[in-house]
Amino acid sequence: MKRYIVLSILAVSLMTAFAQEDAQKYRRSSIYSLMINHTDQQFAKEIKEAFLQIPVPDKFNDHNLSVKVVNMDKKLAGAKKEQENATVTDFLEKNKIASRLVGRWFNRDFFTGQCDMELVKERGLYNANEFDKQLATRSARGMAMLQDAGEELIGNTFVLVNDIRYVDKGQKSKVVGGIFKVLGAAASIVTGSNSFSDLGDNLGKIAESLKGFSVKINTFLYRLDWNDELAGEFYQEQYASAPDETKCKNFEKARGKYTLKYVGKVESSGSKTSFLGIKEDEPIVMVRKACQRAIDENVVDLQREYEEFRAKTPLLSVEPLTAYIGMKEGVNSKSKYEVLEVIEMEDGSHKYERVGVIEPIPSLIWDNRYMATEEGAQGANLGFTTFRKVSGKNFSKGMLIKEMNK
Repeated sequence: MKRYIVLSILAVSLMTAFAQEDAQKYRRSSIYSLMINHTDQQFAKEIKEAFLQIPVPDKFNDHNLSVKVVNMDKKLAGAKKEQENATVTDFLEKNKIASRLVGRWFNRDFFTGQCDMELVKERGLYNANEFDKQLATRSARGMAMLQDAGEELIGNTFVLVNDIRYVDKGQKSKVVGGIFKVLGAAASIVTGSNSFSDLGDNLGKIAESLKGFSVKINTFLYRLDWNDELAGEFYQEQYASAPDETKCKNFEKARGKYTLKYVGKVESSGSKTSFLGIKEDEPIVMVRKACQRAIDENVVDLQREYEEFRAKTPLLSVEPLTAYIGMKEGVNSKSKYEVLEVIEMEDGSHKYERVGVIEPIPSLIWDNRYMATEEGAQGANLGFTTFRKVSGKNFSKGMLIKEMNK
């Protein structure tokens, strides 16, 4: 009997794994995420190391460049300021980040100028042979597919600049630690035993080391400005399918034409982070948890405030309605999602049509935040969030869901 139970569990696990793998095949926006490292602050090295371990949110494509950390001593204006931060924008412009993002889209060789369309085909889920055939014949369908890729993929390339600052809450934590030590000492007086005193000292140290750490993160959002005019010039004068000195120089001369459009900014204090599940001798884990939770929170806030940045997620199943999304992406009992059907047009382009609305079942919301399992959070072991239908019919696995305005 045990053998059948084990096989059944294995089968379910494999089905879930295949479902999740299949669900990864959908068009997503792309992100380049970098941080501003204030070298003059405490824990600067630990914060930098923690950030380098944080992956791009899994509902986006990783479009990172070689530079992930920018060292800076200057304190930047907070996210509550209305104006665009000139220091951040100036860095992006001086380093021609926009043109570098374009080059990455086409796997451009810096020395020869040679490009290819492999990344566009892969992320756009185009039939590779059909895509190449249509482009080679310069057909109307091929041009429509190129324009579609530009609007849906290249034009949805974003830059997240995370200004991470350590917040010293040491005084508050020392008070908490002192209370534990006093309680331990009082207990030892009553019982005549030193074990309670030792326990109080240990709890005090833990309180001082863990509760005293917090980060404040200002996240600035930019979007690659990609339009038909730029695309036409790139494909005609700069795109080279083989090494080409002239087109290589054309791209270098045109770098200044590629720009990033400032979208907006948000702030997270990271003050709500729980450090349950972290051992006292693992301070770098504590730092990463604080940073990752705060950055994830900022990504959610940016998506809710700026619809152009809002991610889509496919349905894993329809009976029941489930999706590989959870608290990390901001799912809560008040969330509502539109269900979208992807329609491929005759010319090869895509459009989205709403076919219904769903909402999460409060008791079945997946807590997929970083280290939720280690801290024993409710819903951490669900593996996905289960929804119920609000309106619509004939939903299918693979249809995309997108959070609606509240």
